[in-house]
Parts: sequence; structure tokens; C-alpha cells
Amino acid sequence: MTEKETKAHYEKIFETEFLPHADALKTFAYHLAYNEEDANDLVQETYLKAYRFIDKYHEGTNAKAWLFKILKNAFINAYRKKSKRPTKVDFEDIIAYHDTDDDRVTGYMDLRAEIFQYMMGDEITIAINALPVDFRTVILLCDVEDFTYEEISKIIDIPIGTVRSRLFRARNMLKETLRKYAESLGYKDMRGQKQIPPKTHQKED
Repeated sequence: MTEKETKAHYEKIFETEFLPHADALKTFAYHLAYNEEDANDLVQETYLKAYRFIDKYHEGTNAKAWLFKILKNAFINAYRKKSKRPTKVDFEDIIAYHDTDDDRVTGYMDLRAEIFQYMMGDEITIAINALPVDFRTVILLCDVEDFTYEEISKIIDIPIGTVRSRLFRARNMLKETLRKYAESLGYKDMRGQKQIPPKTHQKED
């Protein structure tokens, strides 16, 4: 292709594959930076870098994951420049993640079904933003943006096992933070509790 044709091709990719993810990038950036202006800067920087390195992108592949990886790196670099490095998770190597068939534990971990479906609002936003950034990131990527473990692993450059353990820990931290709020809305945690049927009264002869 000529230089003009190449430029037109890249612009088409940018408009059709990159721009549709602007809202998702903005949401992710805001939850990372917790600041509207900084979030806008992150998204702008993400798109600038995406266009600059568009020749490295394979057309028709996972544009969203590619853009999220760029944004995540931009966020980390911004923190380093401000001498505020993200909270380092250094204990997850000794926390083993075990898959389980225990319905009670599985239910406890299923954040989307119990929390995001009914309680998405300011309290959820505040609770998510209060998590250390490493935990916050996996919650956003998995439970909000619905990336797979493999995609998350590539976006934040950690093994899939670490994604699992970090997500397990993050969901439970978030659940504990939201417990009182849920109870104030009338929700009761019945996991692990046996349902006792009411006694029936028999008439005496």
C-alpha cells in the first residue's frame, strides 16, 4: 500500500476497532485514578499511544484488551512520575487459590450475581475505589468489563494463577466492605445456614 492508503487503513482501524471502547476505557480509568481529569488524561494518552503504535496491532483481534493494557501501563507510569507507586501485593504468592465445589463458598465469591445485580451505585463505586489498586484492577477487568482470566493475565502481566488468587481476595474484601450496607437495605446473609421449616401445630384430640 502507498503511504496515503496505509494512513487511511490505520484511520479506519482506529475508528471502527478502537473508538467504540472509549466509554469502557473511561470507566476503567476513572476507577483507577478516582479523578475525572486524570481519567480523561489517561484515556487521551491511551488513544494517542494506540494510534502511534497502531502498526503493532493485529487487525481484527482483541482491540479492547490491547487498549486496556496500554491504559494500565499509562496509569502505572503516571503513578511513578508522581512518586506514588501502586500498592504492591506481596502476599498473594503464599495465598493458595483452590477451586471448590462447595456451593456456599462459590456463592460467597459470585460477586456479579449478588452485588452488582442489585446494588450498583455510589456505595459500590466507593468500595471498589477503596481497594488497593492491584485488587481494584482485577475486579474491574473481570466483574465489570467481563475479561477472561487469560485476557486479564495479558493485560496486567501476571500469571493466571495470580489473577485467580487476587480476584478471590478482592471479591472477599469487597464483600466485607459492603456487608453493613447490604444489611441496611434488608439483605441477609443466609449462606451456610440451614433453613429450618416452621413448626406445624396439630390439633389435640
